Amino acid sequence: MQRRTLKAWFLVHKWTSLVCTVFLLLLCLTGLPLIFGHEIGHLTGAEPEVDAPAEGARPMDIDVLLQTALDRYPGELPLFFGWYPDDPLVYVNTGPTPDTPPASMHTVVMHAYTGEVVPAPQFNEGVMWLIYRLHTDLFAGLPGTLFLGAMTLLFATAIVSGVVLYAPFMRKLPFGTIRTGRGRRLAWLDLHNVLGIVTLAWALVVGLTGAINTLATPLSQMWQADALAQLADADAGNGPASPADLTSLAAAVSLARSKAPDMKPAFVSFPGTGYSGDRHLGVFLVGDTPLTSRLYSAVLVDAANGSFAGMPARPGYITALLVSQPLHFGDYGGLPLKIVWALLDLITIVVLVSGLVLWVRRGSTESRVRELEAAQRAGLLAGGRPR
Repeated sequence: MQRRTLKAWFLVHKWTSLVCTVFLLLLCLTGLPLIFGHEIGHLTGAEPEVDAPAEGARPMDIDVLLQTALDRYPGELPLFFGWYPDDPLVYVNTGPTPDTPPASMHTVVMHAYTGEVVPAPQFNEGVMWLIYRLHTDLFAGLPGTLFLGAMTLLFATAIVSGVVLYAPFMRKLPFGTIRTGRGRRLAWLDLHNVLGIVTLAWALVVGLTGAINTLATPLSQMWQADALAQLADADAGNGPASPADLTSLAAAVSLARSKAPDMKPAFVSFPGTGYSGDRHLGVFLVGDTPLTSRLYSAVLVDAANGSFAGMPARPGYITALLVSQPLHFGDYGGLPLKIVWALLDLITIVVLVSGLVLWVRRGSTESRVRELEAAQRAGLLAGGRPR
């Protein structure tokens, strides 16, 4: 690699690392508890523990469950009705208006077979909600989310440039070598390089899936404006559905299941929430395998008369988004995979901290480039073999 190219890569690595490191540390620290969000929820009571239904028991009519939730918050509108994937529980989100943001919603959790309201804290309250907001948008909404997405892309650039720069160091040393007797900076550099290589693939996957996840809102809006809008606006002349005159929720779900018999309902969006237009119920269904359980298919049902309105195709960019979400947190392989994700997260924190130490102990750019050139020459002389 020529000197000019080497210097350019060094400057790319230096500045992309410096700009993103503090924010990546924040994401790694907040990401640790979020990896175990489900387990923490059960320990703290945020995820209620309920008994399994009796043998032969049948779920209650979901219209009755919906009304039970609405009675808890008189005057509010139904926004979402959903099923817990692993427990016999359902939830209802309500709000004063159809476009109520998540932070202002109320949630009622009920036993799907008995109709009992289960004591559970609101999902938009408590420490885990604060951690989630810090991790996803820095309490700044969509601008904060997109900013963090930009930081993850800088992180991916820093990883690639780091591999290009420090490959010569790794070629001339046995893997895992930490040279502790030749100065602290060299030991920190070896630690930074070794741990960076160990977490290379994971950090790239988590960083890039994180960047994709930050586009969830724009991509969802694009889908709504395209495929969903084509169906939702097909009978726009009838006007928005009246909240006081909605069709049976149970009938809408039954109709949706008849259109996709191999799938099960995950949640229903009500008119005006942004998921199914102003006139339709959006019944979102999933499969029963680890992959298809993350891939939603929507069936639109006319909220006024209960007729089938359409089943829009899921575009590729939505599929990529839905697949990247569980991959980012490692929550598709059970507790063992979550533990692996957490260990790699901790190692990445050490990589970031060691990068800051190296920057504090930095010399001039020219001295660092000379150091890299020397390593490159040594690697070539060694024929790419450890010595």
